[in-house]
Amino acid sequence: MLDNDLLVRILKKTLSRGGEYADVFVEHRRPTSIQLEDNKIEKILSGVDSGAGIRLIAKGKTYYAFSNELTEKSLLELADSFSRVRQNTLGLITLDLRTQKPEVDFNIKLLPANVPIDKKINIVRVANKTARDFDKRIQQVIVMYRDSVQKVQIATSEGIIAEDERIHTIFVVNVIASDNGIIQTGYEPAGGLIGFEIFDILRPEDIALNAARRATMMLTAKRATGGRMPVVIASAAGGTMIHEAIGHGLEADLTQQGLSVYSRKVGETVGSTLITVVDDATLPNKRGSFRFDDEGTPSQKTVLVENGVLKGYMYDKFTAMQDKTRSTGNGRRESYQHRPIPRMTNTFIAPGSSVPEDILKATNKGLLVKKMGGGQVNTVTGDFVFEVQEAYVIENGSVGEPVRGATLTGNGPEILKSIDMVGSDLGFSIGTCGKDNQGAPVSDAMPTIRIPEIVVGGEA
Repeated sequence: MLDNDLLVRILKKTLSRGGEYADVFVEHRRPTSIQLEDNKIEKILSGVDSGAGIRLIAKGKTYYAFSNELTEKSLLELADSFSRVRQNTLGLITLDLRTQKPEVDFNIKLLPANVPIDKKINIVRVANKTARDFDKRIQQVIVMYRDSVQKVQIATSEGIIAEDERIHTIFVVNVIASDNGIIQTGYEPAGGLIGFEIFDILRPEDIALNAARRATMMLTAKRATGGRMPVVIASAAGGTMIHEAIGHGLEADLTQQGLSVYSRKVGETVGSTLITVVDDATLPNKRGSFRFDDEGTPSQKTVLVENGVLKGYMYDKFTAMQDKTRSTGNGRRESYQHRPIPRMTNTFIAPGSSVPEDILKATNKGLLVKKMGGGQVNTVTGDFVFEVQEAYVIENGSVGEPVRGATLTGNGPEILKSIDMVGSDLGFSIGTCGKDNQGAPVSDAMPTIRIPEIVVGGEA
């Protein structure tokens, strides 16, 4: 990390020709990854990546430069590159950087760096064997383990310096099964802002069994019947739908550009009175959590929709300046090579009051979704299509036979307004969210919900 004196000099040099704001983002990352495929370890990768990015905001535009050289000479030359940005001079610049203390903290019990590589390889092998032994129809198993330690330092022209250490551990099992020309997959991820102690909470064998069970069960499942019908999405399905159907549409850069169906709708009803949507980076051990965002803003809980009414958007500093408001702590970037943009963290529908079992009992006929797949969303219109990995027929308020090949098609605002039952439970899923050619670790969640009518894709 850089000393305060150098950070001050970089900021002053960046602002020497004027501008409203500048910051320096310094990163040191140490990743490790292990991949097993075809019963053998295919890759073991580890390394170190360090660098710094410097940003200038001037007259409503963002200028960004980065370098993987952390020498004083290199960084001051990088800052000097902004002298080509001709703005009104600010005159004498006075900066006194104050170290900001985090408002939340996270307890990592077992640092991945302290775990021998042999132990990491062993859990990968155990998961592979568990999945392959589950059923002879399993043809392929891919197991991936990843951990990373990311240390960041952010200094801003507002006089703030913030530091964060983010330790992520991820474990993924992907199973492919085939029988009589039918091929099905089972995918099960686990992880978060957590150390190796995650495997005291979630056993590698259980993660592998979940993936293997899903793949083989879908081999004999009947094809889903298409049409308009009630759908119950269980909390176990995670929050993929809320992430895509409304989450991206509430990121301030999209709303300001008119690329969101939720643009200029603060104060309006955008969902059922049962629906409250929250983005919260302070949750312990969740994949989208942090102490400070990538602009040095403390992590926080932001209520986006309250009882169906849109309350606001997710802001980074640049978009907040455009709307003359404050950042919500959603300024995120993939690495020092990327400028920060508004991104989700841990986004979820807040639990309601209905008992999950009662939601199922109240639905005479329809579809129960236990696991969501990938999907596509048009943020301008709100229209979406999602694949379903695991689903069951609902018959007389009970879980019936499994079905495969289902999709869900609808419009985000319309679906949110139609939800008529929200469970008291909450289930999280994890992922790496892509936007503007950047990936960011996120999690999302939903309680069990009922959509009275939605288009289910399947056989006629």
